[in-house]
Amino acid sequence: MPLFSHKFLLILSFCVLLPACSSFSTKEKGEFEGWTVEQFVAASKEAIEDEKYKKSIKILEQLDSRYPFGEHSSQAQLDLSYAYYKNNDPEAATASAQRFIKTHPRHENIDYAYYLKGLVNFNHNLGFIDRYIPSDATQRDTVFIQSAYLNFQELVRRFPNSKYAADAKQRMIFLDNALARHELHVARFYIDREAFLAAINRVNYILEHHKRAPAVPYALQLQIKAYKTLDLLDLAENTQKIYDYNYPDGPTLPEASPSNVVVVPFIWDLIGFDD
Repeated sequence: MPLFSHKFLLILSFCVLLPACSSFSTKEKGEFEGWTVEQFVAASKEAIEDEKYKKSIKILEQLDSRYPFGEHSSQAQLDLSYAYYKNNDPEAATASAQRFIKTHPRHENIDYAYYLKGLVNFNHNLGFIDRYIPSDATQRDTVFIQSAYLNFQELVRRFPNSKYAADAKQRMIFLDNALARHELHVARFYIDREAFLAAINRVNYILEHHKRAPAVPYALQLQIKAYKTLDLLDLAENTQKIYDYNYPDGPTLPEASPSNVVVVPFIWDLIGFDD
Protein backbone atom coordinates (compact mmCIF):
# COMPACT_ATOMS: atom_id res chain seq x y z
CA MET A 1 0.00 0.00 0.00
CA PRO A 2 2.74 2.54 0.82
CA LEU A 3 4.44 1.73 -2.51
CA PHE A 4 1.19 2.41 -4.38
CA SER A 5 0.85 5.74 -2.56
CA HIS A 6 4.34 6.81 -3.53
CA LYS A 7 3.70 5.99 -7.19
CA PHE A 8 0.42 7.86 -7.10
CA LEU A 9 2.08 10.96 -5.63
CA LEU A 10 4.84 10.81 -8.24
CA ILE A 11 2.30 10.65 -11.08
CA LEU A 12 0.32 13.48 -9.51
CA SER A 13 3.47 15.61 -9.30
CA PHE A 14 4.16 15.10 -13.00
CA CYS A 15 0.59 16.07 -13.80
CA VAL A 16 1.05 19.32 -11.89
CA LEU A 17 4.45 20.14 -13.38
CA LEU A 18 3.74 19.35 -17.02
CA PRO A 19 1.12 22.09 -17.52
CA ALA A 20 3.50 24.59 -15.94
CA CYS A 21 6.32 23.58 -18.28
CA SER A 22 3.94 23.65 -21.21
CA SER A 23 2.74 27.10 -20.19
CA PHE A 24 6.31 28.39 -19.99
CA SER A 25 7.17 26.90 -23.38
CA THR A 26 4.03 28.36 -24.95
CA LYS A 27 4.76 31.77 -23.48
CA GLU A 28 8.31 31.72 -24.82
CA LYS A 29 7.12 30.53 -28.19
CA GLY A 30 4.18 32.91 -28.30
CA GLU A 31 6.34 35.96 -27.75
CA PHE A 32 7.97 35.45 -31.14
CA GLU A 33 5.16 33.53 -32.82
CA GLY A 34 5.01 34.30 -36.53
CA TRP A 35 8.13 36.47 -36.56
CA THR A 36 9.99 36.59 -39.85
CA VAL A 37 13.77 36.61 -40.23
CA GLU A 38 13.59 40.30 -41.03
CA GLN A 39 11.73 41.04 -37.81
CA PHE A 40 14.26 39.14 -35.73
CA VAL A 41 17.18 40.91 -37.41
CA ALA A 42 15.64 44.36 -37.05
CA ALA A 43 14.66 43.80 -33.41
CA SER A 44 18.08 42.43 -32.43
CA LYS A 45 19.84 45.32 -34.14
CA GLU A 46 17.63 47.83 -32.34
CA ALA A 47 18.23 46.14 -28.97
CA ILE A 48 22.02 46.23 -29.47
CA GLU A 49 21.94 49.86 -30.52
CA ASP A 50 19.92 50.65 -27.38
CA GLU A 51 22.47 48.64 -25.31
CA LYS A 52 19.74 46.25 -24.19
CA TYR A 53 22.03 43.26 -24.41
CA LYS A 54 19.90 40.76 -22.48
CA LYS A 55 17.02 41.47 -24.82
CA SER A 56 19.23 41.20 -27.90
CA ILE A 57 20.59 37.85 -26.66
CA LYS A 58 17.06 36.51 -26.24
CA ILE A 59 16.10 37.61 -29.74
CA LEU A 60 19.30 36.37 -31.39
CA GLU A 61 19.11 33.00 -29.68
CA GLN A 62 15.57 32.59 -31.01
CA LEU A 63 16.68 33.68 -34.46
CA ASP A 64 19.56 31.22 -34.42
CA SER A 65 17.37 28.32 -33.29
CA ARG A 66 14.45 29.03 -35.63
CA TYR A 67 16.39 30.09 -38.72
CA PRO A 68 19.86 28.52 -38.44
CA PHE A 69 20.61 28.89 -42.14
CA GLY A 70 20.51 31.78 -44.53
CA GLU A 71 22.31 35.00 -45.33
CA HIS A 72 21.51 36.39 -41.88
CA SER A 73 22.96 33.48 -39.88
CA SER A 74 26.64 34.44 -39.86
CA GLN A 75 25.99 38.03 -38.80
CA ALA A 76 23.48 36.85 -36.20
CA GLN A 77 26.10 34.56 -34.65
CA LEU A 78 28.66 37.36 -34.60
CA ASP A 79 26.15 39.78 -33.07
CA LEU A 80 25.29 37.16 -30.45
CA SER A 81 28.98 36.83 -29.52
CA TYR A 82 29.20 40.58 -29.11
CA ALA A 83 26.00 40.73 -27.05
CA TYR A 84 27.29 38.02 -24.70
CA TYR A 85 30.51 40.00 -24.28
CA LYS A 86 28.72 43.26 -23.51
CA ASN A 87 26.38 41.43 -21.14
CA ASN A 88 29.41 40.32 -19.08
CA ASP A 89 29.12 36.64 -19.99
CA PRO A 90 32.72 35.87 -21.02
CA GLU A 91 32.31 32.09 -21.25
CA ALA A 92 29.33 32.35 -23.60
CA ALA A 93 31.04 35.09 -25.63
CA THR A 94 34.19 33.01 -26.10
CA ALA A 95 32.25 29.87 -27.00
CA SER A 96 30.08 31.81 -29.46
CA ALA A 97 33.07 33.49 -31.11
CA GLN A 98 34.87 30.15 -31.40
CA ARG A 99 31.76 28.62 -32.94
CA PHE A 100 31.67 31.45 -35.48
CA ILE A 101 35.33 30.86 -36.36
CA LYS A 102 34.74 27.14 -36.94
CA THR A 103 31.50 27.64 -38.83
CA HIS A 104 32.55 30.58 -41.00
CA PRO A 105 36.35 30.36 -41.44
CA ARG A 106 36.28 32.45 -44.63
CA HIS A 107 33.83 35.10 -43.51
CA GLU A 108 34.82 38.68 -44.27
CA ASN A 109 34.49 39.59 -40.57
CA ILE A 110 36.32 36.56 -39.20
CA ASP A 111 39.06 38.85 -37.89
CA TYR A 112 36.57 40.45 -35.52
CA ALA A 113 35.76 37.06 -33.99
CA TYR A 114 39.45 36.61 -33.15
CA TYR A 115 39.62 40.18 -31.85
CA LEU A 116 36.53 39.63 -29.71
CA LYS A 117 38.09 36.57 -28.07
CA GLY A 118 41.02 38.78 -27.11
CA LEU A 119 38.74 41.47 -25.71
CA VAL A 120 36.88 38.94 -23.59
CA ASN A 121 40.08 37.73 -21.94
CA PHE A 122 41.51 41.27 -21.77
CA ASN A 123 38.56 42.40 -19.67
CA HIS A 124 37.94 39.14 -17.84
CA ASN A 125 37.35 39.55 -14.10
CA LEU A 126 37.31 43.33 -14.54
CA GLY A 127 34.25 44.07 -12.43
CA PHE A 128 32.74 47.34 -11.28
CA ILE A 129 35.09 47.75 -8.30
CA ASP A 130 38.18 46.93 -10.36
CA ARG A 131 37.21 49.53 -12.95
CA TYR A 132 37.05 52.39 -10.48
CA ILE A 133 39.23 51.38 -7.52
CA PRO A 134 42.96 50.82 -8.16
CA SER A 135 44.03 47.20 -7.76
CA ASP A 136 47.01 45.47 -9.29
CA ALA A 137 45.73 42.59 -11.42
CA THR A 138 49.30 41.43 -12.04
CA GLN A 139 49.44 40.22 -8.44
CA ARG A 140 46.64 37.77 -9.21
CA ASP A 141 46.41 34.83 -11.60
CA THR A 142 47.57 35.89 -15.07
CA VAL A 143 45.83 33.13 -17.04
CA PHE A 144 43.47 35.60 -18.74
CA ILE A 145 46.27 38.07 -19.42
CA GLN A 146 48.23 35.31 -21.13
CA SER A 147 45.17 34.13 -23.04
CA ALA A 148 44.39 37.65 -24.24
CA TYR A 149 47.98 38.09 -25.42
CA LEU A 150 47.81 34.84 -27.41
CA ASN A 151 44.41 35.81 -28.86
CA PHE A 152 45.69 39.16 -30.11
CA GLN A 153 48.91 37.56 -31.31
CA GLU A 154 46.92 35.09 -33.40
CA LEU A 155 44.81 37.92 -34.84
CA VAL A 156 47.90 39.90 -35.87
CA ARG A 157 49.57 36.80 -37.32
CA ARG A 158 46.54 35.67 -39.33
CA PHE A 159 45.24 39.08 -40.34
CA PRO A 160 48.10 41.61 -40.32
CA ASN A 161 46.04 44.04 -42.40
CA SER A 162 42.94 43.83 -40.24
CA LYS A 163 41.50 47.11 -39.00
CA TYR A 164 41.78 45.64 -35.50
CA ALA A 165 45.48 44.76 -35.84
CA ALA A 166 46.85 48.12 -34.69
CA ASP A 167 44.74 48.12 -31.55
CA ALA A 168 45.63 44.49 -30.90
CA LYS A 169 49.35 45.33 -31.09
CA GLN A 170 48.93 48.12 -28.53
CA ARG A 171 47.09 45.78 -26.22
CA MET A 172 49.84 43.20 -26.65
CA ILE A 173 52.40 45.73 -25.44
CA PHE A 174 50.27 46.46 -22.41
CA LEU A 175 49.77 42.75 -21.72
CA ASP A 176 53.47 41.99 -22.15
CA ASN A 177 54.26 44.68 -19.59
CA ALA A 178 51.65 43.23 -17.24
CA LEU A 179 53.13 39.74 -17.54
CA ALA A 180 56.61 41.10 -16.85
CA ARG A 181 55.33 42.91 -13.80
CA HIS A 182 53.77 39.68 -12.56
CA GLU A 183 57.13 37.92 -12.89
CA LEU A 184 58.70 40.80 -10.96
CA HIS A 185 56.21 40.30 -8.14
CA VAL A 186 57.15 36.63 -8.00
CA ALA A 187 60.89 37.42 -8.01
CA ARG A 188 60.39 39.82 -5.10
CA PHE A 189 58.39 37.17 -3.28
CA TYR A 190 61.37 34.83 -3.56
CA ILE A 191 63.83 37.53 -2.49
CA ASP A 192 61.76 38.24 0.62
CA ARG A 193 61.89 34.56 1.48
CA GLU A 194 65.60 34.31 0.72
CA ALA A 195 65.02 31.94 -2.20
CA PHE A 196 67.64 33.76 -4.23
CA LEU A 197 68.20 31.16 -6.96
CA ALA A 198 64.48 31.05 -7.66
CA ALA A 199 64.46 34.87 -7.83
CA ILE A 200 67.38 34.84 -10.28
CA ASN A 201 65.54 32.36 -12.50
CA ARG A 202 62.47 34.62 -12.56
CA VAL A 203 64.62 37.61 -13.47
CA ASN A 204 66.26 35.64 -16.29
CA TYR A 205 62.80 34.79 -17.60
CA ILE A 206 61.89 38.50 -17.65
CA LEU A 207 65.11 39.37 -19.48
CA GLU A 208 64.54 36.63 -22.04
CA HIS A 209 60.82 37.01 -22.72
CA HIS A 210 59.98 40.63 -21.83
CA LYS A 211 63.04 42.57 -23.03
CA ARG A 212 61.23 45.87 -23.61
CA ALA A 213 59.08 45.90 -20.48
CA PRO A 214 59.42 48.69 -17.87
CA ALA A 215 60.04 45.91 -15.33
CA VAL A 216 63.50 45.09 -16.80
CA PRO A 217 65.66 47.58 -14.83
CA TYR A 218 63.87 46.66 -11.60
CA ALA A 219 64.49 42.99 -12.39
CA LEU A 220 68.19 43.71 -12.89
CA GLN A 221 68.31 45.40 -9.49
CA LEU A 222 66.87 42.28 -7.92
CA GLN A 223 69.38 40.12 -9.75
CA ILE A 224 72.30 42.20 -8.50
CA LYS A 225 70.99 41.93 -4.95
CA ALA A 226 70.56 38.14 -5.25
CA TYR A 227 74.05 37.63 -6.71
CA LYS A 228 75.65 39.72 -3.97
CA THR A 229 73.76 37.84 -1.27
CA LEU A 230 74.96 34.54 -2.72
CA ASP A 231 78.50 35.96 -2.89
CA LEU A 232 78.54 35.60 -6.69
CA LEU A 233 80.42 38.85 -7.01
CA ASP A 234 81.59 38.43 -10.62
CA LEU A 235 78.02 37.88 -11.81
CA ALA A 236 76.83 40.78 -9.69
CA GLU A 237 79.50 43.03 -11.22
CA ASN A 238 78.61 41.98 -14.78
CA THR A 239 74.92 42.61 -14.15
CA GLN A 240 75.76 45.99 -12.63
CA LYS A 241 77.67 46.91 -15.79
CA ILE A 242 74.68 45.97 -17.92
CA TYR A 243 72.43 48.03 -15.70
CA ASP A 244 74.75 51.06 -15.69
CA TYR A 245 75.16 50.94 -19.48
CA ASN A 246 71.43 50.74 -20.23
CA TYR A 247 70.15 52.82 -17.33
CA PRO A 248 72.86 55.33 -16.37
CA ASP A 249 70.25 57.63 -14.87
CA GLY A 250 68.13 54.87 -13.43
CA PRO A 251 64.99 53.36 -14.99
CA THR A 252 63.67 55.38 -17.91
CA LEU A 253 60.10 54.70 -16.83
CA PRO A 254 58.68 54.55 -13.32
CA GLU A 255 57.50 51.15 -12.28
CA ALA A 256 53.84 50.73 -13.23
CA SER A 257 51.52 51.99 -10.57
CA PRO A 258 48.90 49.50 -9.33
CA SER A 259 46.13 51.48 -11.01
CA ASN A 260 47.57 51.18 -14.51
CA VAL A 261 46.44 47.62 -14.93
CA VAL A 262 42.80 48.52 -14.42
CA VAL A 263 42.65 52.11 -15.65
CA VAL A 264 43.84 51.30 -19.16
CA PRO A 265 41.10 48.74 -19.92
CA PHE A 266 38.53 51.14 -18.50
CA ILE A 267 39.79 53.98 -20.71
CA TRP A 268 39.72 51.70 -23.74
CA ASP A 269 36.10 50.86 -22.98
CA LEU A 270 35.22 54.49 -22.31
CA ILE A 271 36.48 55.78 -25.65
CA GLY A 272 34.86 52.97 -27.58
CA PHE A 273 37.69 50.71 -28.71
CA ASP A 274 35.90 47.71 -27.21
CA ASP A 275 32.75 48.23 -29.29
